[in-house]
Amino acid sequence: MSGIFDAGKQEVPTLAYRYRSVTPVLLPLLVTMLPASAADTDSVERGAELLAPFKRELMTALTDGLADGPVAAIDVCRIRAPEIAAASTDDDVRIGRSSHRLRNPGNVGPEWSKPLLDAYLSDGSDRKPKFVELADDRYGYVEPIGVAPLCLNCHGKTLAPAVAERISELYPDDEATGYELGDFRGIFWVEFASDSVQ
Repeated sequence: MSGIFDAGKQEVPTLAYRYRSVTPVLLPLLVTMLPASAADTDSVERGAELLAPFKRELMTALTDGLADGPVAAIDVCRIRAPEIAAASTDDDVRIGRSSHRLRNPGNVGPEWSKPLLDAYLSDGSDRKPKFVELADDRYGYVEPIGVAPLCLNCHGKTLAPAVAERISELYPDDEATGYELGDFRGIFWVEFASDSVQ
């Protein structure tokens, strides 16, 4: 089941992404590459550390759900994934997942994550974690989600009729099917306060 949750194991990138504000309207659209400092490296490591339990718990929940069949796994993504994210969230930390092809409209990521999502889309070979400095001494960190074998049950090109029917019932505007093994599926994201960086 490697692939979907492995990005945090990669080496820390030598470049970090930082916003440079020109106007408040353009802020979420501008991402500039700058050399990473030691503080940036600590922030990247902290982002990966904060995401790790969320990814681990989500993988366990999905695996358990699939043991009861792919239709049951749909409810894991619909109910358990937001619960797991909420349990990992507090005043200093927010965690979630998003995609360019959403199934659940509630999974729209924060504004700061959009340019990073777009960067993955523009360079299909880039699977390194990314980092941004945000306002108010906060940081954003993302890791790509690759389509793993278990994902194909609900996100592949060919779905079992019961799975397709359940997805259609719950998500009439679903955009999250038609994937192949290894495709870029979306991002895990975490936003955290600078004082949580150790």
